Amino acid sequence: MPVWLHTLIWVLAIYLIISVLLYYLQDYFLFKPEKLPDDFQFYYENQEVEEYFLETTDGGRINGLHFKTEKPRGIVLYLKGNSKSMKGWGKFAVDFTRHNFDVLMVDYRGFGKSIGKRTQKAIAHDLQLVYNKMKENVDERYIILYGRSLGSGFATKLASINNPRMLILDAPYYSLTKVTGRYMPFMPLSVIIKYPMPTYKWLKYVNCRIHIIHGTNDKLIPFSSSVKLSKIKPELTRLYPVIGGGHKNLNNFKSYHRMLGEIINFKEKEIDLDTTSIGVKHSLK
Repeated sequence: MPVWLHTLIWVLAIYLIISVLLYYLQDYFLFKPEKLPDDFQFYYENQEVEEYFLETTDGGRINGLHFKTEKPRGIVLYLKGNSKSMKGWGKFAVDFTRHNFDVLMVDYRGFGKSIGKRTQKAIAHDLQLVYNKMKENVDERYIILYGRSLGSGFATKLASINNPRMLILDAPYYSLTKVTGRYMPFMPLSVIIKYPMPTYKWLKYVNCRIHIIHGTNDKLIPFSSSVKLSKIKPELTRLYPVIGGGHKNLNNFKSYHRMLGEIINFKEKEIDLDTTSIGVKHSLK
């Protein structure tokens, strides 16, 4: 056997082995969950919180927290990022309750007290179950979907098959395949990845207002991904850049809180285009 052929066979064998390992171990690389004991007590200072559990049809269990306000103007379903559990994420509920919006936050399967076999389809079904429970008590026109990082894809999926008041995406990815492809450009991710999370595909079917917030210095999910997403349904979308913001520190920017306040308190006003400069051409001189 020629040396080049022998080398090629070894390279292909190693490539195949790595691909198989990535397929079976990707949950370990993608997700960074924190498990909590069933008797763990959530506590957030100056916040009224109610804990609940939802049983799924496949034997799973979803743990959630309801942050309550006295006279809620609506409710935010906050779909958190990839790391840890609601224990640490719950502190961000204050960014909405201060505007008199209730907040529902849940842990995905395998995170916190939530249990069940984790797949993209199973998580999507779980979140639809949560959304359906919300609709039993709240009209959809008072529901805001907020997706942060990993949660941005699931929030978009929910918005594509429901009719919430608005969709807010915080540091969203174009697709999870694209994100992981930046670090493994030579691997067949379109074939082996179990969580493609094609946000760009789901966004095409969203019919509510879309607000995208993204830090311009995000090293994990580049700002350019939000620019591309904003072009999918430009008539419904507004992009809010947080100048200098990274992936995990937007809450430390005053501009982020100003943007968020403008978004959730915004009242849509029709524009009489006949009274604007639309259509007026600049002089060539």
